Amino acid sequence: MISASEQKFSVWTLMAMCVGSMVGAGIFSLPQAFGRATGPFGAVIAWSIAGIGMLMLAFVFQSLSRRKPDLDAGIYAYAKAGFGDYLGFLSALGYWSAALLGNVSYFVLIKSTLGLFFPIFGEGNTVAAIATSSVLLWVVHFLILRGIKGAAAVNRIVTFAKIIPILLFIVLVFYGFKADVFRANFWGSGATFGDIAGQVRATMLVTVFVFVGIEGASVYSRYARNRSDVGIATLFGFLGVLCLLVLVTMLSYGVMQNADLAQLRNPSMAGVFEAVVGPWGALFVSAGLIISVAGAYLSWVLLAAEILFSASKYDTMPRFLSHENRNGVPSHALWLTNIVVQIFLILTLFAQYAFRLALELTSSMILIPYLLVAAYGVKLAWTGETYDRDPAGHRGDLVRSGIALIYTIWLIYAAGATHLLLSAAIYGPGSILFVMTRREQRRAIFSMAELTMFAVAAIGAVVAIYAIVTGRITI
Repeated sequence: MISASEQKFSVWTLMAMCVGSMVGAGIFSLPQAFGRATGPFGAVIAWSIAGIGMLMLAFVFQSLSRRKPDLDAGIYAYAKAGFGDYLGFLSALGYWSAALLGNVSYFVLIKSTLGLFFPIFGEGNTVAAIATSSVLLWVVHFLILRGIKGAAAVNRIVTFAKIIPILLFIVLVFYGFKADVFRANFWGSGATFGDIAGQVRATMLVTVFVFVGIEGASVYSRYARNRSDVGIATLFGFLGVLCLLVLVTMLSYGVMQNADLAQLRNPSMAGVFEAVVGPWGALFVSAGLIISVAGAYLSWVLLAAEILFSASKYDTMPRFLSHENRNGVPSHALWLTNIVVQIFLILTLFAQYAFRLALELTSSMILIPYLLVAAYGVKLAWTGETYDRDPAGHRGDLVRSGIALIYTIWLIYAAGATHLLLSAAIYGPGSILFVMTRREQRRAIFSMAELTMFAVAAIGAVVAIYAIVTGRITI
């Protein structure tokens, strides 16, 4: 048996987990996603909002890891400590669901990339693509069962390997940058305040998707050699990834017109690079994407299993999810995670825009967990809890967590009603795990406030399913 104490991660490993979780499929789809939504001016505003908002959220994670070292399950534990069992459960469920959907998007994008060269894979949601993805899913599953530390070491190597093609893209596209093309794209579809506001709002779920994973080091805090390493890994991992995202987005506007960027097939970075260096560019970026997504997928499988395991340890998920095999891997949580990923992979056969749907749902499902983390940061700073020995840090933490809270509320608004309904379609039925847990513990299932929240989620789920069946929501 390998205990958690024997699998301690250095700050570099934690940072690799954080960067590896964020740098995955999203960065390779940025040129098309932003070209479809806005021009350089709107992109600057969008990245400024996302950068400031996510930086504040990173500061909240850093502060909470220092002030609440006993909460070593990260994003889920903060929600439970601050707002009770059911909201803690919803945070765990939302985070887990985001991980599942993110993994589905990775598989779809890999097969869509291979579809550039092998038409049998199409847009990543053909029968051949799903069959191949399923084989890869279970190969990685059994690799992880051999030990988390070994899988994390592989992830650290892959993280550094996948940054290299992105850096080369930035350097060569910089030399191919055309100022006149950039100026022609500058205002996007319009220059009025309403036009720009709409353009910025249209990018919000994309910016959330590429930052999902910022909490990676926090989730694995129980494996950290030093608790202070968690905050350092989160902050510096975020800043490095932000620089890459902004450069990829802005440089692409200097290569192709907005309309052409919007029509690119994903991974759209391949099309931009091909326009600069020729046909070999598409092949190079495609190879980089496969490496990148493989690393990000490994990170997210680990994170998804870990959140179920930790929630079970904290008595908010069924007990069977706390089982570890002889290698110290939460094997039951891993099995449940990958079985559900397999189900979603099969469902992509019936989705017209599988990658975009998975991307937007991943972003939607992570919003509630992020909101609750920011709200817990505000709560601690507002009440003064844990600040008796550090009164000087009180005001700064209140401001930073307050900005993070406002940002997450804005994200929920920007996501729109459709994505909230689709999220409810997961939160409602998923609450059966909470019911199972309460019955195991012989406790009342819901308090009155929790029953109200569950009723809202259940009604939302019914409405969402009805809307999908009747065609009012198209997937």
